[in-house]
Amino acid sequence: MSKDNKPGTPKDTHYAKLRRAHRDQKAGGAPAFRPRQPLPPGESPGDGLVRLYGLHTVRAALDNSRRKIRKMLVTRNAAERLAIADLTALPFKAELVEPKEIDRITGSDAVHQGVLIEAEPLKPKRLDALGDTQLVLVLDQVTDPHNVGAILRSAVAFGAGALITTARHSPQESGVLAKSASGALEHIDQIEVKNLADALGQLHEAGFQTIGLDSDGPAELEKTFAGDKIALVLGAEGKGLRQKTRETVTALARLDMPGAIRSLNVSNAAAVSLYAARAFLKRG
Repeated sequence: MSKDNKPGTPKDTHYAKLRRAHRDQKAGGAPAFRPRQPLPPGESPGDGLVRLYGLHTVRAALDNSRRKIRKMLVTRNAAERLAIADLTALPFKAELVEPKEIDRITGSDAVHQGVLIEAEPLKPKRLDALGDTQLVLVLDQVTDPHNVGAILRSAVAFGAGALITTARHSPQESGVLAKSASGALEHIDQIEVKNLADALGQLHEAGFQTIGLDSDGPAELEKTFAGDKIALVLGAEGKGLRQKTRETVTALARLDMPGAIRSLNVSNAAAVSLYAARAFLKRG
């Protein structure tokens, strides 16, 4: 046998391609590409439960003593990454599954990383349970769960003591919100209030300076800080703060942005504002 005819040589690969092309031509051409049809999310779990997924989200939920988990679906690889050696030792039902079984529940667009849990939602706290904290974040009808999840992550990263939202016009706990929060959902108190203006008044009584973020605010944020307790108030994308909220906060302030773009996504604005507030409080 000559060297040119050894399996795996460039000539062999070339002849293999020619043979495939010949077979395809006889069969009427190469088979058409058929993209996989995306799977929509399945039905909600019922019984007031929520579905949470993703490695960081589920790990944080497992470590949270307040989280009541009812069921887990996990792939072998995800179980190893979560350091779960024995599923039967868990205090809830757990099943070893293939990724496609989780796809059928979350939908194929969800990045579940091979693990999903069904759990009771965390119960929001009341404002009078705020506790001793110097920094809180207040959302005025921010409804996008992706944004709220990202804001939760920044709030935990910068040591905010609580996230305050309205009972209406705020996203409910969900897999999308929890995945965007990347585990932060389990690490911060969430407080729900019925009337935001009344809640801001209670924060004032508790010694908080409430600062509403507004792209047209009269002063730069860093020059507005005062005192040793700060509540940053952010409004929804596009609409911004409601008029009643604008009238109730201690001050309106803007982020100094010298570039061509004069506003940020609300989750990015939250991160920048939290960083600035934390830097000010550390100097105090």
